[in-house]
Amino acid sequence: MAAVRIIDVTDDAGLARIPPCVDPAFDHRTCDYWEDDRRGSKAARLSWLEATPPPPARPSLADNPFAPPDRGPAFNPFAPKAANRPAAGSFLDPFADEDDTSVDNPFAPKRERGPAVPSDAPRKVQLLARGLAVFGSYAKVLEADGEPAVYCQFGPLSAYPRAQRVRDLYPKLPSAPLPAVITCIATTSAARGLGLAKALVEAVVEDLTTRGFSAVEAYPEPEARPDATSAANPAFWRACGFELAVDDDRFPVVRREL
Repeated sequence: MAAVRIIDVTDDAGLARIPPCVDPAFDHRTCDYWEDDRRGSKAARLSWLEATPPPPARPSLADNPFAPPDRGPAFNPFAPKAANRPAAGSFLDPFADEDDTSVDNPFAPKRERGPAVPSDAPRKVQLLARGLAVFGSYAKVLEADGEPAVYCQFGPLSAYPRAQRVRDLYPKLPSAPLPAVITCIATTSAARGLGLAKALVEAVVEDLTTRGFSAVEAYPEPEARPDATSAANPAFWRACGFELAVDDDRFPVVRREL
């Protein structure tokens, strides 16, 4: 039996472990189909795998005789550290910056900053880790004997506008509380038929349960070729404990209560 390890995709190293699509025209590492409901694409875009360069620095105006004199920052009466306002974080300052710790409030809960994604990280890393500080990772990879075998993308419904558009077709779907969604589940050719995709779905469902969700949905593609979809088909989801919430030939919805 293969040795199985499941990792969260939160950085460049995790991105590199995402297995390639069986069809080389597609690429999980550059797909924004679910995140961008208007211009999103599943196509392979190698440029996305490169680090995003930082924006160019603005030129200095110090030696420009035609530039207006520097008068310093404009006075902002709502700025947390304005000289004529109470100290930030005090009980008298309704505009205080929540992250300002200059005043020790013994009654305020201590907040720890979550992990941040570098601004020059590849585009897909930024998409998958944009909720990292609050929600956690939006993707997992299952490795079998050290080789990436299955990829799964998931998260809150708010992270995937295209999933919301599918749900909008069916007003009778439960809307409170909103479900988590699994947008992608894809297995390499060598790993098919071994139950690894189902194992990864179970790990994701368990993860979503610990994050407080009460239901999870997926949006299969019944007529698509296995190599051309990462949404699987309704039969796969039923094998994973999901029920057919919407029976539609083109846009079915499967749902599992947690």
